Amino acid sequence: MPGRRNDVERRRKPGHNLRSGLDTLYDAFNANRSVADPVWIVRRFDRPDDQEVIGFMASALAFGRVQSVLNAIDGMLAVIGPSPAGFVRDFTPARDRDRFKHLVHRWTNGADFAALVWVLHQMIRQSGSIENFFAEGLGDTDVDVSQALQSFSTRALALDVSAIYGRKRPKPGVAYFFSRPSSGGACKRLNLYLRWMVRDDKVDLGVWTKVKPAQLIVPLDTHIIRVGKCLRLTSLKSPGWRMAADITRSLRALDGHDPIKFDFSICHLGMMNGCGFGKKAGDARCPLKGACFPEPARPDLRDSKG
Repeated sequence: MPGRRNDVERRRKPGHNLRSGLDTLYDAFNANRSVADPVWIVRRFDRPDDQEVIGFMASALAFGRVQSVLNAIDGMLAVIGPSPAGFVRDFTPARDRDRFKHLVHRWTNGADFAALVWVLHQMIRQSGSIENFFAEGLGDTDVDVSQALQSFSTRALALDVSAIYGRKRPKPGVAYFFSRPSSGGACKRLNLYLRWMVRDDKVDLGVWTKVKPAQLIVPLDTHIIRVGKCLRLTSLKSPGWRMAADITRSLRALDGHDPIKFDFSICHLGMMNGCGFGKKAGDARCPLKGACFPEPARPDLRDSKG
């Protein structure tokens, strides 16, 4: 794909081997429990149906500080038990909804967690799995998952949650777990879930087969934005879906079959402050030294953007 590769290089100074640096970085992070991350909780389970269920719950709660996220997921698991898929299939609102009432994660509460389980229950009852429910919105010629994500969240939010909330309409409530590209937000947590389910390496689980790695969109967060700007993967200023798609286009030019294979390593490089952004030493100790071009301004990506 020389045309796409040239488009990426026009954003950069010629002569820098970005792909080589990213491959090296990927190899360094593509290892079991290389860094703290909620994906390792998902990997505690061996059955694919358990993995897709707890994977959705874990990614849905992946906002805030890492330890807080891990604690929230473990709190959910303490209620759900050793078989997440079985718990969701057997979930009965009248009997089980109050089992979550003691749980809180930032602005979401026990009722929201119960509503999430109830939505997943209805998905699985209707379609057999979360993957099947998602794939119902995926077209044969779709280049990426944008339309499928839009359809997935729209159909999920149309499911009846009155058995949990009654007549209340909490905001954001369970809707926070089902963001849509049409809102302009990055849909970070849903894209993170798709990465876990679709890609297959020592980090991602490769549970799903109906979505191709080439169709994935990068889970955009502050770390991906910061390092992505340094690498000149995007020239956009405002975080959101357009930026996520733009960074993905740049990564697709480097690897058309698996563009977001670099997401985990780039994100954790930023989380560990392993790059030279904002430091007097610049990129002297950065694993991507020579490929990045730090800028002084840091982006602002709010959790409410999805």
